[in-house]
Amino acid sequence: MVEHVPSLDDVFHALADSTRRSMLRSLAYGERTVSELAQPFAMSLAAASKHVKTLERAGLITRTIKGRTHTCRIEPGPLGVADSWLRRYEQYWTQRLDTLETLLNGEENS
Repeated sequence: MVEHVPSLDDVFHALADSTRRSMLRSLAYGERTVSELAQPFAMSLAAASKHVKTLERAGLITRTIKGRTHTCRIEPGPLGVADSWLRRYEQYWTQRLDTLETLLNGEENS
């Protein structure tokens, strides 16, 4: 069997959904079962499990299974990779905003 290696695309796909972001936010405070992750939403356990699988595929969480209980834990590594990718654009936008500020200050002084 070929092991799936999460990609940046997988991470952004997982983060694109507000339900999955909420689940991830909940996991930032500690482990949760799939039932606990589903509880705030009007969804079945099957639907919650699909969201969990997407988060797992992105490497954002790990799941342990004991009997019928599936417990999830956040894995922050892929978030760091996404953050690093986004920070490349931070410098670009900072420069653009600094230029805009300079232009606006120049108009105020005219």
